[in-house]
Formats: sequence, C-alpha cells, structure tokens
Amino acid sequence: MASRDWLGLKEELPHQRKVLLTVLSFLVPFVIWCAVSYIPWLWHPLIKVTVVGDVDYFTEDMELPRADFQHELEKVRAVGGTLPEGFRVNPVYLPAPHEVARAFYTAFTTEPRLPNEPWLHQSLGHSIRTILWGFFLSSLFGVPLGILCGTYRFFSRLQEPFIEFFRYLPAPAFGALCVAVLGIDDGPKIAIIFIGTFFQQVLVISNTVRKVDPALVEAAQTLGARGWKLVRGVVIPAAITDIYTDMRILLGWAWTYLIVAEVVGTMSGITFFINQQARYRNFDNVFAAIGMIGIIGLTSDMFLAWLGTVLFPWKRKHRRRKAKPISISMVAAQNRGEDNPAEAAEEAPATEQTSETAALPTAPPTAASNANPASA
Repeated sequence: MASRDWLGLKEELPHQRKVLLTVLSFLVPFVIWCAVSYIPWLWHPLIKVTVVGDVDYFTEDMELPRADFQHELEKVRAVGGTLPEGFRVNPVYLPAPHEVARAFYTAFTTEPRLPNEPWLHQSLGHSIRTILWGFFLSSLFGVPLGILCGTYRFFSRLQEPFIEFFRYLPAPAFGALCVAVLGIDDGPKIAIIFIGTFFQQVLVISNTVRKVDPALVEAAQTLGARGWKLVRGVVIPAAITDIYTDMRILLGWAWTYLIVAEVVGTMSGITFFINQQARYRNFDNVFAAIGMIGIIGLTSDMFLAWLGTVLFPWKRKHRRRKAKPISISMVAAQNRGEDNPAEAAEEAPATEQTSETAALPTAPPTAASNANPASA
C-alpha cells in the first residue's frame, strides 16, 4: 500500500490542509506570545511593587528583578518591618497581546505630545510615499537593464561584473554621501531604497530572462525578428509573468530598507513614530506600528498576487489530474520492450468480448426478413 504524501513532495496539498497550515503559521507564534504574557510562572522576570513597605527606595508601580525584590524582602523580614508586596510581570518592552490590540486603535487617536510631531497616519503615509518613489525609480532603470542583460551577452558582460561587485556594498554605508549630495529631507531616503533594490533587481530579472525557451527565440529569428522586435515580441511576453513575480519579491526588499533609510538625514515616517514611542516607553504603540508595516506589506503583496491573475490569466493554477501510480512491474516490462501490463489488462476485456461476439451463432433469416418490401 503506497504511503500518502503528507508533506507535499510530489502532489499539491489538499485545500483544507493548506488553509490549516496557513492558520497555524500565525497561530503558533501568537499562542507562544500569549503563554509568555499571561502565565506568571513561565517567565515574568520582574516584580511590580504594589506595597512599598519599609524599603526606602521602593515606589508604587516600580518594577525590578525578582532577585532584587527577594533580597530586600528578606532584609525587611529580618528586622521585623513592614514587608513589601508585588506581583510578577514581564518587562515593559514585551506588552501583552490585548495591549497591542488596543494600541492599533489608540495609536491613531492619541494626539502627539509636541505640536510639530506627526500623527500616526501621517507617518505611515510618508513612509509609503518613500517606498513607492524609491522602488519606482529602481524599477524604471532596473527592469529594462535586466532584460537587456538577460537577452544579450554584450550587455551582460558590460554591466553585470560591476553590478555583482556593487550589490555586496551595504546601502546604509552611502547614507552620509546621500545626505551630502541630496540634502536632509526625503532625497537621501529614496536614494537608500534605490541603492538597496536596483542592483539586486538587475541581476534577478536578467536571470529570469535567461530562462526563456531558446526555441522561441530561434523560431522568431527564423521568421525574421531582429533587435527590438525580438525583445518586444518574444522575450518580454515569454518572461513577463516571472518578471512580475520578481517585482513582488523585490518590493518586499524595499520595505526592509525603510527603517534604515528614514534614519538618514532628518528622521521621519514610521521610523520617527517608533523611536518617539520607545522614548516615551509606549511599547504597545511600537509593536502596533511594527505590526502595521507587516499588515500593509502582506495585503499589498496579496493584492499584487490577485492582480497578476487578472493581468496574466493563462498563469492561473488549475487543479492537476491525479496521475496513476506506476508500479515497478510496469517499468520493467517497458524496459524489456513488452506491452504495458496495465494497458494489456484494459484491452483484455474488450478482446474477449469481441471473440465472444464472433463465436455467437448467426440467427437464421426469418420469413419476414426474406419478404420483398415492395410486394408488402
């Protein structure tokens, strides 16, 4: 009996299992977070003081390590004073899930402390504009150059050696130079995102274009296609869907450079909000802002994936027919030049039926059949 392909090595996973695994990918980290937050004996390394007692430097709602609290408790117990009281808590930088969930609303409605500080929605809008401009400029130059490098060896040898060298240089290293050239506003931030994605984009897209079937190119050349007509009519249509997928992945890389880019020059965008809230020790807002970046990135990627099915309907995934398992006897029979046993077994009933039909006696002609229709 053949074992079932539970891990999806050869076949697609069932729809229900795929949905279950998708839910578990988010549920398991969330359950661990809840356990660490709500089960006191699991971690909770600090004590939050509720009763000061006879300890001089204790204050109400003060948090300190359990070992320090226990040491002071033993000292007060030894002299017979009023004992301090408290309960175990996690550090302030690890808020509970319900606090972060509440911050998704309060972070938008809480007024900034200083008049010149932006609201959260303004910070998010500023960051999205920075991402879009940086990635748009990167794609404007990176996609055509990648197609040329993947199509023609001339451009590949001319450009890719330098790009291979430059892509190992960290984009934040150019921060000071970008500020000196472009100022302290949004210019250097867009430049950092451009540097972080452009060189990777050229190499990824050129590698994708090289996977185009050479038979298509040769057939087009046989029909007289040359130069730009060959690129526009054969190479780009053959690779456009894979290039679109590469662009989705590269857009995620652009988001990873956002926090570093927004520190260059004057701090702005969501990075400014995160740093300000960390300074005020509002770590629930910090977690909420980080979660918003992930939600925006995931929803935009899902939208682009859906848009890809609209733009390229021929690439939609269809359910594949389940192939019949091939036994070892079938392979051995084919190697010996014999007929496939399965095909022979399917043809046998039809052959037997034909022979049985031929063996049946022919019915004698009846009088009605011998009668002349015209006379009737």
